[in-house]
Amino acid sequence: MKIAITGNIGSGKSTFSKFAEDAKYPLLKADDISKSILENNEKVRALVIKEFGDKSFNNKKPDTSYLAKIVFSDPVKLQKLESILHPRVIDSIDKSISELQKTNKIVFLEAALVYEADMEKMFDYVILITAQRELRLARKISSGITEADFCKRESNQIPEEEKKKRADFIFSNDTSIEDLKSKFNLLLITLGIN
Repeated sequence: MKIAITGNIGSGKSTFSKFAEDAKYPLLKADDISKSILENNEKVRALVIKEFGDKSFNNKKPDTSYLAKIVFSDPVKLQKLESILHPRVIDSIDKSISELQKTNKIVFLEAALVYEADMEKMFDYVILITAQRELRLARKISSGITEADFCKRESNQIPEEEKKKRADFIFSNDTSIEDLKSKFNLLLITLGIN
């Protein structure tokens, strides 16, 4: 069984994903896969440097804050970076899931852009984690992201209301971590996993 966990910026998808990891289920993280490809794929590095300049890498490591400033301020630049990364990330996710499924009945993926990258058909279930915008903003500000950066990133995501129409399960994360954990446990019971 392949389960994607998604949600807009600050929703708590990483917290929900951690429950899967803590329960010893294999968890892939699209952000980690993307960063690994940026760091280790020389062709990708060359394409990114050609498009965004030498400052996009520092000692062969991607300068993700530099890239974020550029792409979240310019939708055309964001599309360009996504056109370089998304096919490779999706291919890597697909291969990793296939490999993990040889020894695991269930594999989870945490990805902010399941719908934006058109990955939903790869999964048996898509779990959407939601939260009120003010709460999502407060969470990100407390983690060091400015309100302006939050707004830029949010504007590049499909609105939560649209995602709600497409998700298999929707879990609100407006209260406590304990409440969200109980929703994770409910998911396992509902899917007959636990």
